[in-house]
Amino acid sequence: MIRVPHARPSITEQDVERVAAVVRSGQLAQGPEVAALERELAVRLAVEAAAVVASGTAALELALRALEVGPDHEVLIPSYVCDALHHAVTRAGAAPVLVDADPETLSLSAKDAEARLTRRTRAIIVPHPFGLVVDLAPFVALGVPVVEDCAQALGAPLGGRPLGATAALGVCSFYATKMIAAGEGGAVIGSGRLVARVRDAREYDEREALAPRVNAKLTDMQAALARSQLARLDAFVARRRAIAARYRARLARADCRLPVEGDRPHVFHRFVIGLDRDPVTVQAALAAAGIAARRPVFRPLHRALGLEGYPEAERLWSSALSIPCYPALADGEVEDVADSLLAALRR
Repeated sequence: MIRVPHARPSITEQDVERVAAVVRSGQLAQGPEVAALERELAVRLAVEAAAVVASGTAALELALRALEVGPDHEVLIPSYVCDALHHAVTRAGAAPVLVDADPETLSLSAKDAEARLTRRTRAIIVPHPFGLVVDLAPFVALGVPVVEDCAQALGAPLGGRPLGATAALGVCSFYATKMIAAGEGGAVIGSGRLVARVRDAREYDEREALAPRVNAKLTDMQAALARSQLARLDAFVARRRAIAARYRARLARADCRLPVEGDRPHVFHRFVIGLDRDPVTVQAALAAAGIAARRPVFRPLHRALGLEGYPEAERLWSSALSIPCYPALADGEVEDVADSLLAALRR
């Protein structure tokens, strides 16, 4: 029986009351709560505008459409990533081009990205994986628009500014396990001109032109929950960092590699350790102790597509394991996870 889940949202009575107030109002669909969330996000992330949408995946797709990415174009994405990036690119009509991982940032390698550029390359999606901030400068220097995927690092700074403020567009996610949780939801942030395109594309009706569209609106119920959570984002980040510091102290001499931080900020959406053995064996030992751990990426995209030539992504997949790290994790549970991991690693 699992006693400590891998992820758990932090929901308070205030969160519940904010959603209940929307339900009582009768205004359930996109409305004033969505508009307020967009304003608050733009201020919090220091961007001109934000457009809230139904999911992080929808945000990625609509960001690409706003950049006029479509058929006959290519978009560079990491292989070591969740499937959402591949789905977003293909739904936009473009071809995903996989890039190998950077062994330090766990995002895509700028050197490999440059090698895979072609005249058809129209954009690059750069995630900040598991909460570790990635320097965007080498990707911006490649000369194509960068979409900054902030889904796992909302609340982190980049060069003195919030994430999402330096790329062509930024994308957020409000999925149940993300930095702020609304169950589902996402946002595209950036210039007012590009974000206006996203707002237009998320509507499916009452437009003169019968162009392809998606129904990608967020409900006011979800927006109310996201607003309540956004107000506590700094506290969430502080708690994640405190948990990570406790893990670092307890696991300092353990037979595993701890997350890289150094000069790059890390908000620890995930606490990812590196192992010199099959992570599935450690995962199973933790499960037997009641602790849920997971590979941080289900499987690299190159494996799903039957491709070769991605040695760093393959190495990460074969060695990385994510242990529980979230604001709702109690101090006693942190100690339980550390003790169980130490026992598993001694076997």
